[in-house]
Amino acid sequence: MFKYSQLTHAGAALPRWTWALAKTLLPALLIALVVRTFIIEPFDIPSGSMEPTLDVGDYIFVPKFAYGYSAASLPFDLHLFKGRAFFFHKPQRGDVVVFRLPADPSIDFVKRIVGLPGDRIQVKQGVLYINGTAVERNRLGDYVVDDGAAAIPAVEYRETLPNGKSHLIFQFGNGNGPFDNTPVFVVPARHYFMMGDNRDDSADSRDPHSGVGFVPVENLVGPASVIFFSIKPTAPAWEFWKWPSEIRFGRIPSFVD
Repeated sequence: MFKYSQLTHAGAALPRWTWALAKTLLPALLIALVVRTFIIEPFDIPSGSMEPTLDVGDYIFVPKFAYGYSAASLPFDLHLFKGRAFFFHKPQRGDVVVFRLPADPSIDFVKRIVGLPGDRIQVKQGVLYINGTAVERNRLGDYVVDDGAAAIPAVEYRETLPNGKSHLIFQFGNGNGPFDNTPVFVVPARHYFMMGDNRDDSADSRDPHSGVGFVPVENLVGPASVIFFSIKPTAPAWEFWKWPSEIRFGRIPSFVD
């Protein structure tokens, strides 16, 4: 009883504004934690493997409920159940997805789903083939990609997947890059085949040393949905005094195609 009285007395001695601030901030922090943990999580794009869809310095929202929940989408890698649970609907071909790297689940990757379970995937002279049929693509023109060290000439294409999903890709050279000609990959059940839109500068399911391989459905965190912030990679986001000249206002907000 004595200890309880002392605690109450000490709290009462604090200024009223302290308690008012605490009562305002604590619920807000709890709501933010719940939202980030179970509903929407922000991610930043550190590499150019998904250019031109996602640029270095883009910040994206990923709805974690879109494919249901698994250990990959829960905090602290909690293994509360096997597989995926709650509101599950299947990922679609063409979705841009954040997932846990199969070789090291502590690392998050972002790529595009091009192969569904049971598909046969192959790349020949830089052209994607799905189940023996070349994916339609139209050349849009020449492009110069700045990788931070050099300006690299590229060709920009609009690629249209069999389900009608259309997106832009970059291709370097003449289709003779390291992964422009691959064997046939047969996607196992409950797995997906991932590729970057920057086809010659992406560690993805084509590369046996990338750690990606076939991505299990349990490793999916969620689809990339919206670019909510974008800043040139020459200026870290925390350097807010550079924002007026470094923010790419034309990219925000925008949906991820």
